[in-house]
Amino acid sequence: MKKFVLFLLLLAIAGGAALYVASSRVDQPFRGYTGDDQLVTIPPGASTRSIGDILTTAGVIRDEMTYRIALWMSGDARRLQAGEYRFDHPMTARDVLGKIARGEVDKVTITFPEGLTIAEMAKIFESHGFGSASAFVAAARDPSSVRPFDATARDLEGYVFPDTYSVGRRIDAAALVHLMVERFDHVLTPELRQAAADRGWTVRQLVTLASIVEKETAQPDERPRIAAVYANRLKIGMALQCDPTVIYALELAGKFDGNLRRDDLTFDSPYNTYRYPGLPPGPIAAPGKASLEAAAHPAEADFLYFVSRNDGSHVFAHSLEEHNRNVQKYQVQYFRARRAAEREH
Repeated sequence: MKKFVLFLLLLAIAGGAALYVASSRVDQPFRGYTGDDQLVTIPPGASTRSIGDILTTAGVIRDEMTYRIALWMSGDARRLQAGEYRFDHPMTARDVLGKIARGEVDKVTITFPEGLTIAEMAKIFESHGFGSASAFVAAARDPSSVRPFDATARDLEGYVFPDTYSVGRRIDAAALVHLMVERFDHVLTPELRQAAADRGWTVRQLVTLASIVEKETAQPDERPRIAAVYANRLKIGMALQCDPTVIYALELAGKFDGNLRRDDLTFDSPYNTYRYPGLPPGPIAAPGKASLEAAAHPAEADFLYFVSRNDGSHVFAHSLEEHNRNVQKYQVQYFRARRAAEREH
């Protein structure tokens, strides 16, 4: 009996010693992996026991006892979040659990430039390894998230805001598209919506005009003047005659090969603003903030025409006569001189 009691006493002492050692390790930085960093995935619905197994197996926390004591001391048991976490330096067990409880998942960035269509954005989504382009397109076909301000939307063209996003590595298409629409809703401020309403435009019309502005110029100072040209044409019932709308129509039909030809200007589509008056049925691309602001606040100018200078900028005209002179100078003579120079070489 004495031996048994002595055995229990020694066992208690050993357990206490082990507990003391583990307790002392809770706040000792530890790194048990050999690479530069360690990615750890906590699956949705994982139990605290399985999370402990994942962290100790990955070499992020020293052992199960240290994990359990840290979990008890931190009080984070109910706050641990699923996701992919990156560890790249020694951390205490409590700091590891704090990171997971705060949901500080490993982030990657993905950038969508201004002026892209849903189809073009989908290719970027796929190229970053988040999923298939078709998944992104499918997610962007659901217009329910923009119903509060565009009841007629058939998809999210123009409403998936172009920007740089910092997201978890495992984000899916639906979640990213939702995030992009939320960003759009934030950027299109109440002031911009009111400015559009003051002109008698719906949000859809504003974004459609902004998408045209976005496709016509990359020059910040030109955007309000481009917007003025189209706003002035709309006001007097003049056809917009906008090449990017024709290109969009051809792309929708799978008929655009990268070159816009004169015959294409007769292509029958409601997006063809050479054939159909007014704005096209909806946005033709995703406008950025500057183009949205330009569409809401066009320049106070009576321009009706513009033509490219072939250097990324445009020259504007008030009358057709003035415009024809600009076309002669910046298009006819320019390309005639360039062809002559090419023949000489």
